[in-house]
Amino acid sequence: MDSLDLIQTFREVARRGSFSATARALDMSPANVSKYIAQLEQRFGVRLFNRTTRKVSLTDAGQLLYDRSGPVLELVQMTTNALQERATRPSGRLTVTAPHALAHTGLSTLLGQYLTLYPEVSLNLRLTSRTLDLVEEGVDLAIRVGPIPDQNVIVRRLAQLERVVVASPAYWHTHGVPQHPRELAAHRILNANHGGEPTRWQFNERGKTLELALQPYVDVNDVAPLPALAAMDLGVIYVARPLVQRQIDAGELVGALEPFIPQDLWIYAVYTQRRHNSAALTALLAFMESEMARPGSVFSTTTTY
Repeated sequence: MDSLDLIQTFREVARRGSFSATARALDMSPANVSKYIAQLEQRFGVRLFNRTTRKVSLTDAGQLLYDRSGPVLELVQMTTNALQERATRPSGRLTVTAPHALAHTGLSTLLGQYLTLYPEVSLNLRLTSRTLDLVEEGVDLAIRVGPIPDQNVIVRRLAQLERVVVASPAYWHTHGVPQHPRELAAHRILNANHGGEPTRWQFNERGKTLELALQPYVDVNDVAPLPALAAMDLGVIYVARPLVQRQIDAGELVGALEPFIPQDLWIYAVYTQRRHNSAALTALLAFMESEMARPGSVFSTTTTY
């Protein structure tokens, strides 16, 4: 038994004036109570109790220990409570990584709302198309889209990400609305290319993947300009719905090829076991899951053209 437990037993004996009454209160044998008091007396090198056949009473040394141990034990309990509260209250700094595209589709707003709810949390947001090593890069949470390679990490689905093929009404009027993905070869393609790879758009035809290599009319290294370029009648874009939901609602962009667009793209939260019990991370995951599933959220898949 450690010193704090011994002192708490000592204080119980002092309050009750009896080893047997203390034993009943603490659910232990009188012999153990006596043994613990003896250990404490041996540790301090003084007698703490005057013992008679009927009652025990404090010695001067025992009275001194009783008077001074109370505030100490109270401070220890207050500190314990504060540490336990800190462990369950979101606080500290989170490093989060995500693709540029997600930052433009409402993720930044979600993170801002989370920080407003939990002001003791601060954020380091790293936008990159690279798949970072979470441990080596010191990342608490990676928000990723698509298949997740096995990296001995915890993977959690957050929301399904709906994609759309859209262009302006004027563009469709001039160039015609494609009825099959292969017809896109005759259209002006506006594409976001982060890694220098060839432009490849994937569709679904009768349950099978149809991948098209297309020549872009405009190729940019960030998805952010694409909605504005498409709204200027410059061509066709294939992007996440949240990125263009406002323009769709306003009638500035109109969809096409809906039956061919795969519905298997998910947003994932990826983190390591060492961060599994972080209160800040746990709160962020719960908040994102709730907000992304909320009707009316830009991430909701219930909206229509």
